[in-house]
Amino acid sequence: MAALSGRAAAALLRRGPPPGLAPGPRRHHYKKKWATTAPRIPVTRLALHHFDTTYSLQLRDLWPSVRASLLCEQKYGALLNNFSPVDHVTQELELLNATDFISQAHKEAQQLQQGTSPPLRASISSNIKCYTFPRGDITRFRPARPDVLGLLDYYLMDAASLLPVLALNVQPDDSVLDLCAAPGGKTLALLQTGVCGHLAANDISISRTKRLYQVLQSYVPKEIREAVSVTSCDGRDWEQLKGSTFHKVLVDVPCTTDRHSVMEEENNIFHKKRTKERQMLPMLQLQLLMAGILATKPGGEVVYSTCSLSPLQNEHVIERAVEIAETQFSISVHVEDLSHFRILFQDTFCFFSDCQLGELVLPNLTANFGPMYFCKLRRIE
Repeated sequence: MAALSGRAAAALLRRGPPPGLAPGPRRHHYKKKWATTAPRIPVTRLALHHFDTTYSLQLRDLWPSVRASLLCEQKYGALLNNFSPVDHVTQELELLNATDFISQAHKEAQQLQQGTSPPLRASISSNIKCYTFPRGDITRFRPARPDVLGLLDYYLMDAASLLPVLALNVQPDDSVLDLCAAPGGKTLALLQTGVCGHLAANDISISRTKRLYQVLQSYVPKEIREAVSVTSCDGRDWEQLKGSTFHKVLVDVPCTTDRHSVMEEENNIFHKKRTKERQMLPMLQLQLLMAGILATKPGGEVVYSTCSLSPLQNEHVIERAVEIAETQFSISVHVEDLSHFRILFQDTFCFFSDCQLGELVLPNLTANFGPMYFCKLRRIE
């Protein structure tokens, strides 16, 4: 079709479109367009709104700082691999001004009065070594490197994730169960103690268990790796398989993973399709903790942990488990005092002073680890 001249085009514009092609009322036109292009609210924003509503009541004046920290880059620690030559790695990290926060805790414990009861140094393993950068230092660690045997020299993880393992206080020849083990950081830390008599690592997810196998293969010699019993069963059924057989049980339960929930869209538990799953989390956590208690020998110990700030997933689960153990199973469970962890690790982590049971590490802009909740239970003989 021939192009219109400028004068003809102007005339058409003045007359408007031909009859029958005129647009409807503008308000209807724009309403329809708005309805089809309204943006979807990101899942991370839904999670943050939920946390604003709940955690502002729990943490009060602390919440703005914790909130900002959750939205900033997480800080990591380098868990040294004792199965690999680590002397040169230690020297390299110390030249970068990183320090082993666990050995620092040992030194502090020795400086305190010897008459402290219980002895502070008795609750942490000197074999576990994890390097962190000082408060306010946001230096990143280089990626792990393989040694001559192909084993990686360190494992990068949230350093606060080691606190449940340290609280478990594994002793020589203890039989240990890691009930929700994948992806494997805490399992690897348990092996770094060098004293596990037997270690069973379980996770219900087959895909996550594959990640656990990868971690073990990358960090642990074959002869030790093959001695670890890896299973993929529902942890809630563990008591039916091997009840009352372990000295120590770690129950690091699925939770809202608060930092992930406000930062990552993928696999976010605040997605609308996972609403019921999220609402049922405290029940699942309680069932897993009860399975851990029932899997423990009389006199044995259980450490429960989450990476959530939520009291419903933390203290309330502990309270309910103690009650159910007593009323339904006639098992007496004592909640251990872990307040000395605040003293030992106050230079590395920020602890919530108002936590009623157990201990809670709060994310902080100068020490951006956590959140990490952990509580220790002893099954009375």
